[in-house]
Amino acid sequence: MWPFGGGKDWNIVGIMFERPDSYSINGNRAKGKSAETVKTKVKVHDRTILWVVYDQKGGIVETGPGRGSHHIAADKVKELEKILHTNHSIRDVLRILESGQSNKAAKKLIWGGYPKKSASEG
Repeated sequence: MWPFGGGKDWNIVGIMFERPDSYSINGNRAKGKSAETVKTKVKVHDRTILWVVYDQKGGIVETGPGRGSHHIAADKVKELEKILHTNHSIRDVLRILESGQSNKAAKKLIWGGYPKKSASEG
């Protein structure tokens, strides 16, 4: 299954809906069987827009829309998928997890893709 005895050592990241103009990034580092458990919990969380499993070198192992992806337009989910390797907020969370400083990290997602507010929303 995992050659060379490496086992699972994943960084599982959820991009979470907070409100239409604000999403957060929640990251967890998990190993072995608990990695699958954490991944499942992130995937099924009601506010998870998009979930991503990274290896310890920053490579994407797998990704997909979360249970909360209905909170935003489908084209916005696609835009988020395109920034998974380049967004500074996501990279900051991954740096914390990869360095071992903590096995949990969270941050507000900073990006230019939030929906524009209409004049009536002021």
